Amino acid sequence: MQKKSKIHSFTFPKTPTGVDGLDEITDGGFPKGRPTLICGGAGCGKTLLSMQFLIKGITEYKEPGVFMSFEEPSDDLTLNVKSLGFDLEKLKAEKKLVVDHVRVERSEIEEAGEYDLDGLFIRLGHAIDSIKAKRVVLDTIESLFAGLDNQAILRAELRRLFHWLKTKGVTAIITGERGEATLTRQGLEEYVSDCVIVLDHRVIEQVSTRRLRIVKYRGSTHGTNEYPFLIDEDGISVLPITSLKLDNEVSSEVISTGVPGLNEMFQGGGFYRGSNILVSGTAGTAKTTIGCYFANEQCKNKEKTIYFAFEESPHQLVRNMRSIGIDMDVHIKKGLLQIHSARPSLNGLELHLLTLRKLIREFKPTTIIIDPISNLISVGSEHEVRSMLVRLIDMLKAHNITALFTSLNKQTDNFRPDLAEESVSSLVDTWITVRDMEGIGERNRGIFIIKARGMGHSNQVREFVINNNGIELLDVELGPNGILTGAARQTYRFKKTVSDIKLQNEISRKDREIARKRKVLEANIEALKNEFESAEEELSILRATEELQAKLSSKK
Repeated sequence: MQKKSKIHSFTFPKTPTGVDGLDEITDGGFPKGRPTLICGGAGCGKTLLSMQFLIKGITEYKEPGVFMSFEEPSDDLTLNVKSLGFDLEKLKAEKKLVVDHVRVERSEIEEAGEYDLDGLFIRLGHAIDSIKAKRVVLDTIESLFAGLDNQAILRAELRRLFHWLKTKGVTAIITGERGEATLTRQGLEEYVSDCVIVLDHRVIEQVSTRRLRIVKYRGSTHGTNEYPFLIDEDGISVLPITSLKLDNEVSSEVISTGVPGLNEMFQGGGFYRGSNILVSGTAGTAKTTIGCYFANEQCKNKEKTIYFAFEESPHQLVRNMRSIGIDMDVHIKKGLLQIHSARPSLNGLELHLLTLRKLIREFKPTTIIIDPISNLISVGSEHEVRSMLVRLIDMLKAHNITALFTSLNKQTDNFRPDLAEESVSSLVDTWITVRDMEGIGERNRGIFIIKARGMGHSNQVREFVINNNGIELLDVELGPNGILTGAARQTYRFKKTVSDIKLQNEISRKDREIARKRKVLEANIEALKNEFESAEEELSILRATEELQAKLSSKK
């Protein structure tokens, strides 16, 4: 049992890369004190990834580094990475970084005779010892052996180089170019390296995507999928694509939809915090307006919100919402709202997801609106769209972020759900549909709730209108044949008003008639009462006369 506990407590020594997402899929970073091979074609990001590994090691982990280039001169390399915020001159002045350029010429190698790396070991060893470097980058190894044709010597020197790096105890990155049938030109580097990472830059349907794959990692578990990565002004970011376990925490807190009348359609009075909401419908059914209402409501409650718009620019969105009484510019100036607009074809699906992940990490929002997700279909297949949406929802749930998606439905096919709607409808917690309800010569809007997990909801289709004051949900009007909308509602209301007036007039007439009859009845009662009193009076007189006569008779 003690032996087993020692085995389980052992942690493979690793060096954090400092590259966002890469430490996650490597389960901690590159193997410490061992060489890692990064190979790929031209322009896939080998040099940048290596340089970022060194810079992050210096700035975040206080590990000095050496960058030895066999292609780019030091001045060019310094200028190239300056746009990413990497100040190599400053780090070199602080004795934390050494950038060395080794020029390798085939003609000079041939003149020198037999080829070996002893000179390189001396030069690299001096650089490592001068700053006590913990990290080393050799970029690229093909240039180092450009003048060597003897494969036996080449393989022997490669092994010697990797062994020498291990003896120095540095965590090293060696970059290499892709071969035709092998990962590298020589086909040996991947076998002597402890960790091998392949970078790929592909273009599918005119959309480019960079991907990373860990081919092997001795002594450690690691992600085996292809992972998209993004190169932007902050360097490289890698996105793990494995779906998270369904063990995220949930909240019972209910937040308002922001739409007047819509809260009443939910028994809880709104959406659960951290849930996912889909608003689907055809063009012109106010999906964007509902999304902006929700964003406006969240910002009013001091909640940070990100709005992704794939069809409108931020200025256009702000102007359009101002026409219905929503001032989104106020929230932008307060730093509560960020609007990001881009065409879906700007990046591949994975890069859109990676951009969103990066913004979540930097802005830390509690609410996200994506309008519309159906536009993503243009840059991916059905499988890719669903896979991306699954990972997106998993990521949002892990951060307990409330998300509202809009999806555009096609008007030509009402029987089969659209791809985006079909892909995400089973994943979301709440599904709201807005649709056109066409009548005779008019078009009206209706809204209803298809599902709301964990919360009772109305089963009615509510008509709503949009005016200068925004969205207004109208009361349900039931006619002989069901719910009435538009002109039918107005006609029904007019007829009902006329009918009510007629009924009121009839009631008034009946009231007057009853009043008249009551007066006649009261008069008759009064006459009969007078007649009764007269008869009673006569009777009293007769009785009095009779009593008087009786008294007189008794005296006689």
